[in-house]
Formats: sequence, structure tokens, C-alpha cells
Amino acid sequence: MNDKVIKLLEFDAIRSKVADLALSEESGRIIGGEEPLSDKEEVQKLKSLVGAVMKRMSCAGGESRESLPELKEIVSKLEVNGAALEMDEAYAIGIFINRAETFRQWLLKPFRTAEPSAEPVRRGSPPDNGETLRDDPLTETARNLPPCGDVAKEVFKILDLEGNLRDLPEFKELRRRIRSLQKSIETTASRYAGSDEKRRMLQSEIPSQRDGRMVLAVKANFRGRVKGIVHEVSSSGQTVFIEPEEVVELNNELLVENRRLEAEIRRVFRELTARIASRKESLKDFYRGIVFLETIRARARYGFEHRWNFAESPTSVGRLVLKQARHPLLGSRAVPLDLFMENGVRTVIITGPNTGGKTVALKTLGLLALMNQFGLALPTGEGTLLPVFDCVYADIGDEQSISQSLSTFSAHMTNIAEIISSSTEHSLVLLDELGSGTDPEEGSAIAMAILDHFIEKKASLIITTHHGILKNYGYTREGVENASMEFDSRTLSPTYKIVMGIPGESRAVDIAAKNGFPPALVKQARSYLDEERSDVSALIAGLKEKHRELEAAAEAGKREETRLLEERRRSDLKELRLKQKELQLRSEGVGSLGNLLGESRKTLENLVRELREGELDKDKTRRVKEFLSGLEADFKAESANLENENLALASERRRLEDGAPPGVEDEQGFSPGMEVLAGENRRRGRIVRLDKKGSGSDPFSWIVEIGSLKMSFSEKDLVPISAEAQSATLRKSATWAVDLAPTSPVQAELRLRGMRFSDAMEALGKQLDAAVLGGLRQFAVIHGKGEGILRKGVHDFLKNDPRVADFFFSRPEAGGFGRTEVILK
Repeated sequence: MNDKVIKLLEFDAIRSKVADLALSEESGRIIGGEEPLSDKEEVQKLKSLVGAVMKRMSCAGGESRESLPELKEIVSKLEVNGAALEMDEAYAIGIFINRAETFRQWLLKPFRTAEPSAEPVRRGSPPDNGETLRDDPLTETARNLPPCGDVAKEVFKILDLEGNLRDLPEFKELRRRIRSLQKSIETTASRYAGSDEKRRMLQSEIPSQRDGRMVLAVKANFRGRVKGIVHEVSSSGQTVFIEPEEVVELNNELLVENRRLEAEIRRVFRELTARIASRKESLKDFYRGIVFLETIRARARYGFEHRWNFAESPTSVGRLVLKQARHPLLGSRAVPLDLFMENGVRTVIITGPNTGGKTVALKTLGLLALMNQFGLALPTGEGTLLPVFDCVYADIGDEQSISQSLSTFSAHMTNIAEIISSSTEHSLVLLDELGSGTDPEEGSAIAMAILDHFIEKKASLIITTHHGILKNYGYTREGVENASMEFDSRTLSPTYKIVMGIPGESRAVDIAAKNGFPPALVKQARSYLDEERSDVSALIAGLKEKHRELEAAAEAGKREETRLLEERRRSDLKELRLKQKELQLRSEGVGSLGNLLGESRKTLENLVRELREGELDKDKTRRVKEFLSGLEADFKAESANLENENLALASERRRLEDGAPPGVEDEQGFSPGMEVLAGENRRRGRIVRLDKKGSGSDPFSWIVEIGSLKMSFSEKDLVPISAEAQSATLRKSATWAVDLAPTSPVQAELRLRGMRFSDAMEALGKQLDAAVLGGLRQFAVIHGKGEGILRKGVHDFLKNDPRVADFFFSRPEAGGFGRTEVILK
């Protein structure tokens, strides 16, 4: 990211606030030197880690906020052979490990939440009352840190938790000897303050130290009265610091013992340093890991304290949605903004009054984009979508440069030229007051050329402008949308809210009047404005009103459409029940016809038998058999039609009960010949036919052949084995049905549903050939409704065949748009 843009959008201020929340100085420095990421996967991973810590802050509790000492230089010292750590350095290692281990255990501690989810935390919310143990992406990172607790134990064997040297056995005898000598020296010194005569010689009764040796502060005129070694004379010459002869030897012994103790301490710390150095690689990995985790915790703390949300990643390229977005540095003064770039819109032109918030809107968007790619939660509402940009470019504010002899316009053009050369289709470009600072006509022309370039490049572009011609530009270019900063005409003040889809007015005269401009000059300006401009402002105002009316009408239309669809569904279901009742009656009629056929057959057989016993008439016998055959054929045809209508009604009822729109075929698609798994035990079988008996609760049952058995199953107890197997079976069945060899009878009804388009057309051609050869003048084709592809293919085929006299859809009760009647010449 460009350093200039980072400062311009004030991201450096946000970064500093995050760094201040780090409990480690090195973590704070790392955060202060990091830039927003530009790789989508890296951004998502970072946000997942930060979100996991925010969730723990909300739900787990028990977070320790102790500072972590810096170890970078101390760890480097372990690389030097023979080096010995100082006491404070060893203590820093021990205290860092202890506090870091507390932090690590907090990250590994399970916590409870209401609804488990793998997505990043959406909000820093108060603890919930859920019962699900949660794990998160941070757990693996914390768990993989090398254990360094044994290093801390080594340190605190020598030092206590306050950083003081423990009374180790190696030090006890030396310390006892030192205390004894110190007591002897103090006893000797106290004798000089034991009598009035000796006290008169001293400036102070309390002994002093000079170079680690006890001395007395003796008045200069009594220096001959105290025998010993003079160490120092005061600047006034009134005091002489003398080491009495009685304590010279004692001081010498004390000095020797102190040196011995220091040497023993150095030895102990050299050995400690050697033991720690043997674990230096683990210690370095542990330190780097904790410093990294601390940069994550600082980011999480920043979002958690403000109760902000993470932006989601859009699924479609270029989509950008800001909901209730606020500038993070404005605090309570920030006005929530809504900005949408959807449905292929990659450019937004924002117009409106001065001081209306256009520049703040640009800075808010740019800053939030940088924060999102820095792994931070944002001051936005739920549903905010921000893509990951490879770079954010901005040209905002007055760029006049006296040192470089650049005017405002020249400075802007220099910046924009750099942006044009560097930006890509994955960049976010923010241009404030585009085309300003020069002649309006030429500025507008340059602005439109710049817009053309970025539109062709497909970069995400948001600009602000006062040029009216750019408002028309937004209406005439695909992928460009106008927007405006709302202005309250009653109070003559901006509301700082963005209105999408409608350009805004500058309202310069109104703003000037409100800010103390002389009324006479305001009136004069309005007169010039009325003379020179058309009714564009009135048009824009009317557009805003129409926009609101259209939104209200669209919402009302959606509600009415939903109501009508529901009423239509209920009406269709009612009609379907009536059809089912009709079919039930017809089924009963067919059953009666079957009974009649059986009785008639017996009667005629008896008649034939009587004829044979009497006068045999071959012609009469032939007519009787023909009658029987015709009667049986009529019965079979009626039964087949009834079964087909039952199948169609079953499919239609499922569609209506599921609320599917008209024309959507039933996905289950049970039909004779289909391989299914039947019953609770899911036994493999093949559908033979529809069970005509059915039941009251579920009249759509099927006869399924399982091995040598044939059983009836309800549809809800059947599961298709596979879509491919169904399709293959249906094609095989349909092909068998239309196998019109010279010895096969022509079919009165051709079923094409479930077949491939090419197979269906071939079957239709064979049917026409067989019908012509067999003398059949009329037959039906069942093609279904679906998307209409098969239906259109059938009609096109029939339209171009010279043997077809006419074709039309069947009656609604016979199949409607899913069935076509064919009349041959």
C-alpha cells in the first residue's frame, strides 16, 4: 500500500491505536510497521485468528493483561559462547515465559457458545449461555508453540518472583561472613558516638561509605584526634572522611568476602545461561510465536472494546456493500453511511452540496477497506461486504504545492496520472472533486476521459464532483450509478447520508445564505441562476420523489404477488382434488367395465358352446370373437389412460403442495420400469405400475416387483436408486413402447418423458411411420411441461412432417400442455 494514501486516509492513526493495545513493546513495533495485506486468503486467515480471540474475550473470560518484557536483545546474547546473563535479564526471561504461558493456556482453554460456527466472529458480544464446547483457528497455533516452562523453572530456582536472588546454599556461608564483618564494623564505629567527647569530633554520628569502605565524617579541626586513612575532604574543607585504623582490616576482609560472593553469583548465572542457551532455539520460537499472537490479541482488543463487526467477503467480483458504516476516528459525531455497488456496478458518482459529507464518505470507505485488510473489525452493520483490493488509491483534498510550483489542478492531475499507471481491475480508486480547479467545460471533459479509462479497466471507482454533465454521464454508461448526499431543504443543512440512484444538487446559494451571505447578493445570485439554468433542479427533486414512490410500489407489488401466488396455489390444489375425485369415479367405472367384460365373456362363451352343439356358423363365431377382442382392447386403453392421468396428477399434486411455480416438473418422477429402494429395509426392486387402490392418506402408491414378489408401497417409502439409472430405464421403456416393427401394433399414446432429445425425435419418427402403415389417423404424444424444450422439438418435428394434418394440446383433464394430440392426413 502507498504510504501517502495510508497517511491521507489516516490509517496510521488507527494502526497506532492498535499498537498501543499490545502488551509487548516488540509486538507494538511490529504492528506499527505492518501494512494492510492484499492477498485474499491471507486476509481471511488473519481475520479468522483475530475473530477467534474476540470470541474468547466475549465468552471465555479470565484474560490476563500483564505486560510482556522484551527479549530480542537478551535472546541474541545467548548466541555468544561463555556469555552470562545479568540478574534482570534472567528475570525478564522467566517472567516472560510465565506470563506468555498464561496467555497460551487462555487460548487453549475450551469455551462455550450458543451456535458453533467455523466463520470468523461477527460481533464482540457479551457472553452467551450456549452449551457447545468451541475450538477455533487459533488453537492449533497456540498448541504448536514449544514448551518453555522448564526454562522458567531454572530461572526461578535462583530468583524469586520479585526478581531477588534466592538464599542458595552456595551463598549462605559467604553471606553469614559478610553480615558478621558488617556487624563488627558497625560496633567499632558506634564507639565513636558513645561519649560526648568523641561525638564533638564528628560532623555526623552516622558512618558513611566511600568505595565500599566504612568512614567517619570528622570535623577538620579534630582530624589529628582520629587515627586512620583519609579518603575524602568536603568541598568546604570543614569535613574529613577518615577510615579509622580499627576498621581498616575489617573493611579489607569485607571487601574480599563481597568479591567472593559476586564471583559465586557470576558462576551461578554462567551455569544458568548455559542451561538456557541449550534451549535457545525453542526459546526463540516460543518468543516469536507469542509476539505474533500478541499482535493478534491487540487487533482483537481494538475491535472488542468498540463492539465492532467483521466485513464479509463478497461471492461475486466487484460487489461492495457498506451498511451503517461510520468513520472510526469521528466517534459519536459520525453519521452512518450506506453505499452499494451491486449488479455489475463498478463506478459510483457522488454529487451534492458542499459540506455535505462527500469527502468524509470517500475517506470512510478507503479507511474501512484498509482496516479490513489489516484484520480489524469495522464500525459497520451486519451484511457489510468488502472485497480484498490489491491496492487503495486516493486523490483527496487540496494538493497545491508551492515548493514544486504546482497548482491545485496540476497536483491533482499528477496524482491521478500515477494512479492510472499503477491501478488494476482489483484496485479501489477514490477521487475527490474530479475535474475541479480549472475551466468547468474542460474539467468535465477530462473527468469523463478518466472515468472511461477506469470503467474499461474495471477498477472499483468512487468519485465526487459538482459538474452537472457527469450526472448525465452516470445515466448513460453501463456499470455506473449516480448517488447524492442528502440535503434537508427545510433546515438548509445536509444530513450526511448517501442516496443511491439519484444525483444531487450543489445548493451553493442556499448554503451561502445560511452562512451569513448578504440577502441582496443571495437574491441577485438566484436571479442569475433562474435565467441560466433549466428546470434540472426541479427534475432532480421530482426524480427523488418518484424514486421513493417506486420503492414503495415495488414493495407493495412484491407483497401482492406473494399473496396471489398463494391464492393460486390453493386454487390449484382445490382443482386437483376435484380431478382426483373424478379419476376415482372413473376408476370405479373401469372396474365395473371389467366386471361387465368378464360377465359378457362368460355369456358369449356359453353362446358359442351352444352354437357348436347346434348349428355351427363360422361367420357368427368370428363376429363373436371380434366383439370380445374389441371390448377387451377398449378396456385396456381406458385403463392405460386412467393410469397415465393418475401419474400426471400425482406429479402435479407434489408440485403444488411443495409450492413450486408452474412449469417445474416433479423431481421424484416415479414411473413404471424405474429401479428403486423400497420399504424400511430399502430392498431393491422395480416399479411395475401405479396401484389403483391407493389409500385415503396417500392415494399414490406403486406396485413394486422385488424378486418374485409384487408388493404395494407408498411414494414416501420409495427412493430412486440414481438419476442415471432412472433416465436409462425410462429410455428403455419408451423405446420398447414404440418399437413399431411390422408385427407390433401401433401405439395410441407415445410417451417421451425422460428420454434424450435425439432419442425422443427418433421415437416420434417411428411412431409416425407405424401409424401410417397401420392406418391410425390419430394418436397422442406425452412430452411433459418442464422447460418446454422437448415440447417445442415435438411441435417443430410435426410442423415439418408432410404426413401430419394438424396437432394441438390435449384438454386440461387429459394432460393439457404436457400432451399433444396428432391428426394424420
